[in-house]
Amino acid sequence: MADAAHEKIRVAVLGASGYTGGEVIRLLLEHPRVELAFLSAERAAGTAVGSSHPWLRNHPKAAGLTFRPLAELADTDTVDVAFGCLPTGALPEHLPLVADRAKRVLNLGGDFRLRDAKQISKHYPGTAAHPPLEDFAYYVPELSDGVPDSRFVSLPGCMAVTTIYALYPLFAGAEPLVTDRVVVDAKTGSTGGGRGGGEQPAERSGNFRVHKLHGHRHAPEVRQALADFTGAAVDLRFSTHSLDVARGIMVTAYSELRPGVSALDVKRAYAKAYVGKPFVRVRPAPKAPQDFPMLKAVTGSNVAEVAVAVRDGQCVTVAALDNLIKGAAGQAIQAMNLIHGFDETAGLPITAVSP
Repeated sequence: MADAAHEKIRVAVLGASGYTGGEVIRLLLEHPRVELAFLSAERAAGTAVGSSHPWLRNHPKAAGLTFRPLAELADTDTVDVAFGCLPTGALPEHLPLVADRAKRVLNLGGDFRLRDAKQISKHYPGTAAHPPLEDFAYYVPELSDGVPDSRFVSLPGCMAVTTIYALYPLFAGAEPLVTDRVVVDAKTGSTGGGRGGGEQPAERSGNFRVHKLHGHRHAPEVRQALADFTGAAVDLRFSTHSLDVARGIMVTAYSELRPGVSALDVKRAYAKAYVGKPFVRVRPAPKAPQDFPMLKAVTGSNVAEVAVAVRDGQCVTVAALDNLIKGAAGQAIQAMNLIHGFDETAGLPITAVSP
């Protein structure tokens, strides 16, 4: 653990030219306890950070930062943390090198989130071909107990963690408040597909369409996480849609209360689940549409908003967050802060950007 007052930690960002890698850099440039020691990007190797991320080129600390091939990590002094922002399937084959040069690996990609061999082969074949040297700990800062013992840590997927925040309080008590069947409709902005997404802007502009109705790889992740954190085996129906926005995820979850459960029981469960959690905000009983979580309230921040409404035994939960920050880069930095004994909120924005 770093000295709580002065010492800086050395950080590497792998896959630093993508949207998530760029967001990690942007946030860490403002972090008081971090030195950016190594930034990898294969196709952009040798170029300045600002060439791939023009929004960073005027930051004084970004001057002189350049991308390097990942192989050059072997010739770099050991780093305290390596943020894995590589495309799905890329990290497993490079993990031996990364593990040799980094004291801890925080992986934002999906390769090491699942434990079921069939699900891994289906959704993350790169992991199946290159199993990790040791287990990755699945870590949600608000829900995991303490800090992970493993030096390898996987952070949740963006739509997965939004759904987990929405559903966790319903199953976290001694007895679940709702029946096992849950229907989730998740909507995501275009950056969720990464910088290499193939959809033309003209096709997305002014449009709202189905992304995946069945078989999204975040569904087994949500089931696994809820089982780990609550012991519940949730019968999850998970569909995703594409929004005509750059950032943001909104999840709407539909469930049915168990007999004897009241709206007050549900309200108390959500308040209890996230009390003292600076980045998950439960909205007070919404009375108007603008009272519910919405993208304009969270985009640009590391905050997830959650609200729940109960009527006639039916429970509807809404959660929203910025997929690049709370759903990825910010969440990983939040984990780094906790692991190294820093202030949990260090370097992380809590207010949104609008319009």
